Order: sequence, then structure tokens, then C-alpha cells
Amino acid sequence: MKWLESNLVVIFWAVIFGEVVGYIGGTLEQMTWKPLQIGVSMAVVALIAVNGITLLSRDDQASSEK
Repeated sequence: MKWLESNLVVIFWAVIFGEVVGYIGGTLEQMTWKPLQIGVSMAVVALIAVNGITLLSRDDQASSEK
């Protein structure tokens, strides 16, 4: 359950930060702002990054204990 909760928090904050950065970047570059596309892409990138780091650190801890 802890894994699910932590991933939900990551998704929530990734979408929020992605929307803010996307809005500011879109305004500065005078591009169209697509909130759904930015939110989904940031959520996917954040999930891959966080879970990848977690898996790499688990492998590193397991090899150092041997």
C-alpha cells in the first residue's frame, strides 16, 4: 500500500509542476498550452524516474550486503 500511495503523490505533484512550468513556458514562447498533454507526459516521466531510481537503489543495496 505504501508503494501505491507514494506513486499517487508523485503523479499529483508531477501534474501540478508540469502544468505550472508548461503554462509559463508556453506563455514565454508564445505557444499553445495543452494542459492534458503536459500533465500526462509529466506524470509518466516522473513515474519512470522515481521507480527507476528506487529499483536501482534496491539492486545496489542488495549487492552491497553480500
